[in-house]
Amino acid sequence: MGFQLTFFRTALAPPDRGASVGGASAWRANQLYLAHFALTDTAGGRFYAASRLSREALGLSGARAQPFRVWLEDWSAESDVAGGFPVRLRAADGDVAIDLVLESGKPVTLQGDRGWSAKGPEPGNASYYYSFTRMPARGTVRVGGESLDVSGLAWMDREWSTSALHRDLAGWDWLALQLDDGRDVMVYQLRRRDGAPDPHSAGTLIATDGSTRALAREDATLEVLDHWTSPASRVRYPSRWRLTIPTGDLSLEITPRLAAQELIVGTRYWEGAVRVQGTAGGRPVSGRGYVELVGYGE
Repeated sequence: MGFQLTFFRTALAPPDRGASVGGASAWRANQLYLAHFALTDTAGGRFYAASRLSREALGLSGARAQPFRVWLEDWSAESDVAGGFPVRLRAADGDVAIDLVLESGKPVTLQGDRGWSAKGPEPGNASYYYSFTRMPARGTVRVGGESLDVSGLAWMDREWSTSALHRDLAGWDWLALQLDDGRDVMVYQLRRRDGAPDPHSAGTLIATDGSTRALAREDATLEVLDHWTSPASRVRYPSRWRLTIPTGDLSLEITPRLAAQELIVGTRYWEGAVRVQGTAGGRPVSGRGYVELVGYGE
């Protein structure tokens, strides 16, 4: 099983402007929340995706730090422990649901330059970005009439910013991989509108002890080996890759667990579970992960 639960927050007005707006309506809100929930059943060959959207009013959605909770209706990530871990994730749509408890695992990874991740040449083309890359997970997954006890590993990313990509960029290919030798890899390749990788593409190699090595564009090569065309959207996506990181002595082939892991949930993109096979230091290595493909077919 693979899963995705993502919460997006968009400010509708700056905090100071929102505080000065008149009106006493309980529906008034300055924040909008969107959430995506997806489940990949690799054994059953099935993929499920759903989304929800709501304003931060009347308790419909929101976020707080103490005690930690992010929610959109009955989808949530929450913890009643100082520091935020363990965190419990709950989401359900029809006969598909998750109820999982995640530990922090490795120490936090600050992506980019101490958490500042450049996405383009202009001021504001950046985000603050941190990750927990190897989180022990346990709980239950419900698919149809079947409820399964599960355990495994999860990965959490958090990003926030005030800007979008540079106007010359079409999208990105993002990979998050957990290798069986204890290392983790995050690589994102920003794509220019002419299809070439952008110089601001980057990544991080995370050692077994949580120490990190930043990867610049020239430190990682991502080669597309195959494609898949969605029967629903007719968009053609990359569908198998070779990732080479000479500084980490890694050569990895990455294959989707299912080809059909496209989300059409208002927005449209591909994100799904992958398997990893390759070599590390000349020895066989395997692993698992997730790949996200944004901006194809626009």
